[in-house]
Amino acid sequence: MRRKKLSIGMLVVYIILIFWAALTIFPFVWVVMNSFKPSAEVLRSSFALPQEFTFMNYENAFGKLNVLNAYKNSFLISGCVTVGVMILSALMSFGMTRYQFKGKEMVRSLVVASLMFPAFATIIPVYKMIIQWGFLGKPIAVILPQIAGNLSFATIVMTGFMQTIPLEMEEAAYMEGANVFQVFTRIIIPLCRPSLATVAIFSFLWSYNDLFVQKIMIAGHKKFYPVSTLLEEISSQYGTDFGLMAASVTIIVIPVMLVYILLQKNIIKGLTAGAIKG
Repeated sequence: MRRKKLSIGMLVVYIILIFWAALTIFPFVWVVMNSFKPSAEVLRSSFALPQEFTFMNYENAFGKLNVLNAYKNSFLISGCVTVGVMILSALMSFGMTRYQFKGKEMVRSLVVASLMFPAFATIIPVYKMIIQWGFLGKPIAVILPQIAGNLSFATIVMTGFMQTIPLEMEEAAYMEGANVFQVFTRIIIPLCRPSLATVAIFSFLWSYNDLFVQKIMIAGHKKFYPVSTLLEEISSQYGTDFGLMAASVTIIVIPVMLVYILLQKNIIKGLTAGAIKG
C-alpha cells in the first residue's frame, strides 16, 4: 500500500491542532501539578515540578471544606435537572412533531427565541417566584430554573431527531392496538437514545458548572452548596492558600473531564443524528 503524502496544507492543520491541544491541556496539567505543592512553593515556582510532594492540600479539601457533601449536592441537583429536562423535552418534541395545533409555529419560534435570553436577564422575576413558593435556600430553588434554562436547547435537539423517525412505524403500532403512551415509550424513546444521551450530557454539565443560579438561590445555606459554589467560597475565604485552591479545582474538574472523555462519541452522535434527513 502506498502511503499518502502529507501536503503542506495538512501539515499546517496538524501543527495548529497540536498547538491548540497543548494550550487547552496545559492549564489543567498546571493546576494538577500545583495541587501537590505547599502554598509557599506555588508562589515561588508555579511552573516547576513539585520539589516537596504532598497530599496535604487534598486532605484539607476533603476534611476542612467537606467536598464530599458538595459532591452529593451537585449530583442531586444536576441529576434532577437532567431527568427533568429529558422527560419534558421528549414530551414537547413528540407533541411538536406528531400533532397539528393552532399556534404550533409560534410555539416553535418562541422555543428558538428563548435561547437568546441569558439567565441573568430573567433572574429577578424567577427569584421573586422562588421566594413566593417558599423554595429559597433549598436545592429545588436551583433545580427548577436550571430545568427551564436547559429546556429550549434540549427541545430543539430532540425535535430535529424525531423528525427523522418514519411515521409508518407508529402507524403500524396504532393499527396493532397500541395507544399514544405505548408508542411514545416503546418506539419513540428507544429510537431517540442518541439524542437523549446528548441532552442528558449537556444538561448535566451545564447544571454542574452553573455558578450564577446556584450562588443566588442558595446563598448562605452552606449545607446545600454544590461544588461550583463551594469553589467560589474557597476563593474568597482561602485566597492565599494556592495549593488548596489548586487541589479543590482538580477535584471539581475531574468529573467533567471524565464525562467528556467517556461520552464524547455520544455527544457527537446525538448532535449530528438529526442533521441529515432521509
